[in-house]
Amino acid sequence: MNAIIIFFAILLISISAYAQPTNDVASAEKPSSSNKTEVTKEPAGKSGKVVVPPEKLRPIVIPFTETEIVIDGRLDEPAWQTAAVFKDFYQTSPGDNTTPSRPTEAYIFYDEKHLYIGFKCWDERDKIRATVAKRDNVFGEDNVRVWLDTFNDQRRAYVLGFNPLGIQQDGIFTEGQGADFSVDIVMESKGIIEDWGWSVEVKIPFKSLRYSAGKGKFWGFNVARNIDRFNDEFNQWLPDDRDVSGFLIKHGKITGLDEIKYERTLEIVPSVTISQTGRRTRTIPRYQLTPGAIDPGRFVNEAIKPEFGLTMKYTLSPNITLDAAINPDFAEIEADAPVVTANQRFPIFFQEKRPFFLEGQEIFSSPLRVFYSRTIVDPDAAVKLTGKVGKTSFGFLAASDKAPGNYDEDDRNDPSVRPRVDEFLDKNAMFGVLRLKRDFGKENNIGFFATYRSFPEQKNTLASVDGRIKLNAKTTTTFQLVGTHSKRCFFETAFDANADPTQAQRNREICGGGTFGGVTQLGSPFNQYRVGNGVGYYANLDYSTDRHGYFFEAGGQSKDYRADAGFTRRTNTNFAFAFNRFSTKSDAKASIIRASWAQFSGIDYDWSGRLQRFRAGTNVNLSLQRNTYVFIESAIVYDKLYEEEFGLKRLPTRPQGTFIGDPTRATWQQIFSGNINQTPHKRFNYGMFLGFINNAFDFDFGSSGQLNPGPGQQFDAEVWGEVKPTDPLRISLSYRKSRLVRNDNKRRAFDADIVSLRSTYQFSRFLFARMRLDYNSTRNHYAGQALFGWNPNPGTAFYVGYNDDFNYSGRSPFTGQFEPGFNRNGRTFFIRMSYLFRKSI
Repeated sequence: MNAIIIFFAILLISISAYAQPTNDVASAEKPSSSNKTEVTKEPAGKSGKVVVPPEKLRPIVIPFTETEIVIDGRLDEPAWQTAAVFKDFYQTSPGDNTTPSRPTEAYIFYDEKHLYIGFKCWDERDKIRATVAKRDNVFGEDNVRVWLDTFNDQRRAYVLGFNPLGIQQDGIFTEGQGADFSVDIVMESKGIIEDWGWSVEVKIPFKSLRYSAGKGKFWGFNVARNIDRFNDEFNQWLPDDRDVSGFLIKHGKITGLDEIKYERTLEIVPSVTISQTGRRTRTIPRYQLTPGAIDPGRFVNEAIKPEFGLTMKYTLSPNITLDAAINPDFAEIEADAPVVTANQRFPIFFQEKRPFFLEGQEIFSSPLRVFYSRTIVDPDAAVKLTGKVGKTSFGFLAASDKAPGNYDEDDRNDPSVRPRVDEFLDKNAMFGVLRLKRDFGKENNIGFFATYRSFPEQKNTLASVDGRIKLNAKTTTTFQLVGTHSKRCFFETAFDANADPTQAQRNREICGGGTFGGVTQLGSPFNQYRVGNGVGYYANLDYSTDRHGYFFEAGGQSKDYRADAGFTRRTNTNFAFAFNRFSTKSDAKASIIRASWAQFSGIDYDWSGRLQRFRAGTNVNLSLQRNTYVFIESAIVYDKLYEEEFGLKRLPTRPQGTFIGDPTRATWQQIFSGNINQTPHKRFNYGMFLGFINNAFDFDFGSSGQLNPGPGQQFDAEVWGEVKPTDPLRISLSYRKSRLVRNDNKRRAFDADIVSLRSTYQFSRFLFARMRLDYNSTRNHYAGQALFGWNPNPGTAFYVGYNDDFNYSGRSPFTGQFEPGFNRNGRTFFIRMSYLFRKSI
């Protein structure tokens, strides 16, 4: 523990002693000094509040042209001379509305089908940070950004970014949630680096945007530039008042977009995946496998399999979109990053990657995650309608998921399993989701959520009311109240099968019982088919200023709360949490640019009022020179476990419960962690994390099947880095160590090492080759992929790839026995093709 503290202290002192970056004078071509449509201001001065010139506070009229230009990165066409000019930016980070290190200008005009945006960024050519990066991976180097609040509601905006080569990063910024860059829109951009600096041209079809149409409409608007080498300097056209909560409310307005020619647009993206898979299969059926038996398996090459998919998008109006999909799956292309799963008590959240579900996903978000699109695992078909009319946003989604009824061959042939699953075999789960949100006031909204999921013997409905209200310039509150109704099998931890044998037999017959081929199997007597109603709730209060902030939140879910179409980590729990922060004023030239000190405390308890967890701690967050960020945290935790949270509760008639020994366990824990991230050079960045938990619980199932939780010493560490030897090549490597040693017997409960290697070579903006290799020591398991891809725009793509999955001196997936040497579990060759057909109607 002391060694860790000393290590971070030495590291912090060393970093603080670094010399500050140079700030040379920009050269060559000069920024424009006058233009009939330009917007000017007084130069930014000392940090803090500034007086914004009235020209910037008025809506800026965007000029119309009838001339379509060629996008080549140079702003030399005559149309740019008529554009609205946005200049005289403010440095909002690390400075606080101070003078930027380099000048920047943005230009905008439009024709009836496109919005044109141009940037000129003055800088020294050899110091510009730009690579041939993958789309949505440019914010780690020099870039420019624009926000388009196309409904002028100060709640949601497109955020479009471009590096000096014109490579795009696009997404949706939602107030209170931040930016989501998983969304891609069709647009054209090109950048060019010259002696005086760099410039970017952008052409955005209006049919790629969802917007409020009509004469005299206003759009929220802001532009910014990010200079990476100057401590990630961020410069905006409008200043950022850090004492005002929110982001979009501080943006300006543009207008004059009266000549847009609206086009109904139909997009059709057919796709085909041709794959050939080989996998290791059992030689002994699972139900015939006896204890101690050895089954090395055999490798079977399956036939070539074609799989077809189709996605469609139809814009009913500029603000309403209809999406439909058949078999939308990109599982071969994007794999989830490996995580430590040992000793995990609660489910792990994974981000959505499938394009169909990414479109408009911000509409379906809420604090309690009552909809989680990855619960729709393998849809046959899905349809979605999203949009905004006036002040009302809405979303509707329906899907049919074939995954729940897709049992493997072992389950289909096992006489001890087949009777239990025969009712569900090859059946689909049906999903329905309805979302409504109504804006009121400047930044307030109230919403309604409803979800439905059905599967044989499982019905779940959910209804919710939620909202976000801005109480004043510094304070916001968010809330959500959820009710659920389920008809399903519930695991009854306190059910006494001996006291009620009739109900026990009924449970065994209904929940997991069945007959197939003359064979009858019974399920557990502790699963009871019944109706269960549940409640979930959440509320917070968030106060934020430049130098002080606090945050309170409370929430919970009752025992029978079920959100089968959502994501729930835990039921029968309540929590309350408080957080307080003090920060220094930003000083871009100081060794410590900004420091924040926070204190926090929280408590968890079940619906009987029993304590589950208490925690209190403090952390320090430092922003230093050379793009260096340090975070250190320390906390104390009191953790208490009850055996009925893990299984059966012991009763007078059932003295044996889930735990071995005491039915409750409790311990005080001490936690320390720290991490550092730094980008010292445009070719290299790295980070590291260290964590230690004294008396962390080990959730160890013994040979009897009972759980014997006990405290131990947990150590976590991670190091990662990325290097760019040349502009087209990126190589990243990460290593994660997680280990827990029990106090009572000094045995290692788990010891996990996860290594991930990634490399990408961009032959051009759209053509790339990628390789990844992951290793997990808990199973001595390796997973790799080689991929060649061409992706000129969202929807059009061609991929050729190979996935591999193998163990080296690992454990058999069939018997769990040790297997020396190399053993392949499976591999797949695949070709995937898709093409975007886009027709204006």
